[in-house]
Amino acid sequence: MFKGVLKTALICIVSFSFFTGLGGCARQSATVPPVEISPIPSVISNFDDIELPAEMELDLKKTMSIKTESFRGGILHYTGRVEINSLKDFVISSMKNNQWKHVGEASYENILLAFTKPNKTCMVVLSEGFGGALGKTYVELYITSDVAAAKQLNPFGEPIGN
Repeated sequence: MFKGVLKTALICIVSFSFFTGLGGCARQSATVPPVEISPIPSVISNFDDIELPAEMELDLKKTMSIKTESFRGGILHYTGRVEINSLKDFVISSMKNNQWKHVGEASYENILLAFTKPNKTCMVVLSEGFGGALGKTYVELYITSDVAAAKQLNPFGEPIGN
């Protein structure tokens, strides 16, 4: 009986030492210097001349788009964690780099940015969710592209006579 108790105690001690040793290893970590990675812009699907920071993710439940022979457009919703003024600066800069003209801006609780190109318009609404700067940031894009006008066609796809 003494041998059985001794054997059980030895197994418990070895098991305790083993699991405690693994926990100690798990707590040790190598010090890795933080690496600052600049965000990679993400091109909006079907609209290759509109970009958002990579942190913004498309919310498919709130997004809809249309594509016909003469018209393309949509309402796209994105969610992420990007400081709203930084996001505004990013959007304005990237739109100008893609030859969009910044034609207007309004802000109160939300920020509204308006851009145009020949035969295209894009309205961008930036807003913060609950928690302000600590919460989520939302982007709503209202995009229209008159494909027929760009090809000098009427809405029925027929050439416009001079």
